Amino acid sequence: MRILCIGDVVGSVGCRFLRAKLPALKRVKGIDVVICNGENSADGNGITPSSAQFLFDSGVDVITLGNHAFRRREMYEVLDENPFIARPANFPDNAAPGHGVVNLDMGRRVISVVNLMGNMYLESGLDCAFDVIDRALQQAQGSIVVVDFHAEATSEKRAMGYYLDGKVSAVFGTHTHVQTSDAQVLPGGTGYITDAGMTGVTHSVLGVKTDIIIQKFKTKLPARFDLADGDCRLEAALFDIDDGSGKCKSAESLRVE
Repeated sequence: MRILCIGDVVGSVGCRFLRAKLPALKRVKGIDVVICNGENSADGNGITPSSAQFLFDSGVDVITLGNHAFRRREMYEVLDENPFIARPANFPDNAAPGHGVVNLDMGRRVISVVNLMGNMYLESGLDCAFDVIDRALQQAQGSIVVVDFHAEATSEKRAMGYYLDGKVSAVFGTHTHVQTSDAQVLPGGTGYITDAGMTGVTHSVLGVKTDIIIQKFKTKLPARFDLADGDCRLEAALFDIDDGSGKCKSAESLRVE
């Protein structure tokens, strides 16, 4: 089972680039399942019903989210009703729309996808990610389990990877929009990458026009984050999972320009 995990898709320009590149990538790499972080897929960040549908129509099987999951209220009903979108499991189930675990029935087997958010430098008031993942895994029905850990600190992501080593098939980090060079199979058979990267404009700051971010750093004043335009890249991690054991056989980072 070859599973492609795509880094944060930024805005409509990132969505269009994904649609242009994903079909060929799936054919060339023999990809069976596509998981994509879509929490920034709407212009102005967040996700909308239309941007979510665009990703699904482009070949994405499961959408994961993060700290912008609830930015757009028009998305709340979709989060409750669509079984193929996962928001961070740290949010309380009795208050937040949606669910943190997706069980994707592939016919031959079930692939479970868990969305999890880190605590360091993000929503520190949320339940501890290490406690949440133990509860979330009890909802996973598949022998193959993939975790999107949406977190800021590389140390927290690395620690989570080793905490889950041997318990899940793969862990891929999202949120920083910068692809890391550590795609690997951990000793217990779990595929891992600290951050899968970003799908959006190459010459930007996390998908936003560079001059806006530079001025924000210099002046410390609020700024509207207008999306950059220009040449794009799609960044992702590809995990080759053994169908029988659920262990990862290989892990590699990908970049399509």
